[in-house]
Amino acid sequence: MDAEAVTRLRRVIGRLARLFNASSSSEGLTPTQASVLGLVAHRGPIGLAELTDLEGLNPTLLSRVVSKLDGDGLVRRQPDPADQRAVQLEATDAGHRTHARILAARTQTVAKILEDLSPDVSDTLAEALPALEALAEGLRTNTR
Repeated sequence: MDAEAVTRLRRVIGRLARLFNASSSSEGLTPTQASVLGLVAHRGPIGLAELTDLEGLNPTLLSRVVSKLDGDGLVRRQPDPADQRAVQLEATDAGHRTHARILAARTQTVAKILEDLSPDVSDTLAEALPALEALAEGLRTNTR
């Protein structure tokens, strides 16, 4: 891929990220808080070390995010059965509902955009999904 195409792809990814981030702010969460909540809701109970690794956040920032989510009643801390000195996080019922609303808003945003695209463009996007998934995985592993 040439430099111009890479730049265009980066810009598109940035615009998409901003669209998705808007759905988390409607729930009163920052994009980072929404991402952490999503991981806890999806993978929980989950330890802080694993969460730090998956999110690529420094422990201090993660601690602040978790404190906010805990204070809002979206996650709860519980003792790690394998290590009583550590804690695990799990989403509360309110956390699961908030996460579901964020996902629904994001899905609705994409569905609305896809409705306005030609079938050829929609088909091309569907065919590009494996490549986009590989790109996302590459970005995740290369930013650690």
